[in-house]
Amino acid sequence: MARPRPEPVQVVKHRRDAALNALVDGVPYIRFLNISFDRRGDELTGVLNFDDNLIGNPLLPAIHGGVTAAFLEVTAVITLSWEHMFPHIESGEIDADAIMTDKNIRFPKTIDFTVDYLRSGLPRDAYARAFINRAGRRYASVRVEAWQDHHSKLFAQGTGHFLMPQNRADKS
Repeated sequence: MARPRPEPVQVVKHRRDAALNALVDGVPYIRFLNISFDRRGDELTGVLNFDDNLIGNPLLPAIHGGVTAAFLEVTAVITLSWEHMFPHIESGEIDADAIMTDKNIRFPKTIDFTVDYLRSGLPRDAYARAFINRAGRRYASVRVEAWQDHHSKLFAQGTGHFLMPQNRADKS
């Protein structure tokens, strides 16, 4: 009995990128803040693309604290959603078209989110990466780090707790 031939790498990569883009593009607030995601293997990095409208204090100038907090929380939610959906995307159960057309895609709901502002966010692109401490069927705990020029010099970090979406099959 011969094993099925694996899909070409380009097809797998395209499927993953299309699903991630559909997930991100489905949230208008992410588009409003001009946040994008860079996927390398199983690791997501959020990118807050700089715009003058993101400045909170023009005298410094510094990125608005609310924008920073939103960026950290969005990175945590998208990372959790990606981890939650990834097995379904890989199995072919969910594809990019299903994500774009299904208005019932459920994101994790924030229980609480704490932000530590470590230094001013400079007027340039910012990056963030979320680390899932615990992700069960109902609850998840996530830590997020944000930096600009050097990953070792964080300008903000956050910790959040989230209520995970229940699968339709789990509710019956």
